[in-house]
Amino acid sequence: MNIASNRVQAKDKTKTVRAASQQGVFISLFAALICVSSFWTIPLIPGLPIVLKNLVIVLAGALLGTWRGAAATALFLFAGILGIPVFANAGGIAAFLSPAGGYMIGYVVGAFATGLIAGTPSIKDKKPTLIYSIRIIAALFIGFTVILLFGSFWLMYLNGKSVEPKAGLGVFLGGIVPFIPGDGIKFILSIPLTFMLRPIAAQYINPKA
Repeated sequence: MNIASNRVQAKDKTKTVRAASQQGVFISLFAALICVSSFWTIPLIPGLPIVLKNLVIVLAGALLGTWRGAAATALFLFAGILGIPVFANAGGIAAFLSPAGGYMIGYVVGAFATGLIAGTPSIKDKKPTLIYSIRIIAALFIGFTVILLFGSFWLMYLNGKSVEPKAGLGVFLGGIVPFIPGDGIKFILSIPLTFMLRPIAAQYINPKA
């Protein structure tokens, strides 16, 4: 009995270690994809190229879940803080004090919020229901929106010397409106990608569900 019990415990421990390793691989993979996507641009709008980074970040939350998606994004930011050239502009901690700093913090929150609403991927996602579909679309929309809101509020903070409400509103909208066309396209692209990839991701990070 003890031998059989020990074998079962050993198998369970092996499965746990294997699952943790697979999750670590996925987190690292998405962190690498986010780093690379910082330099993937689509010159669709003159003077305002579409960067695919936030698309990958939102997908990280949708495919990996809350803490895994946030961890992948945080790992990307940590690499930039260390001076690794993964940011499109200047690296280091100073990047968080730049006008882009709010968006960078929003990346982590956006990935977490997307994963929170979408839920952990399950193999059952192969047969999406109406409620599931609505939840996924809502999660993706919230993910993109959270990033824009964090960025805009940070811009308002940096321009806090202006006491005129209209000026503050202009700064706030200026951090959102120019990105709506590009983010709208990325939002549309993220929907079929999420439905297609969630069941695949579930096989590795949530195989029992």
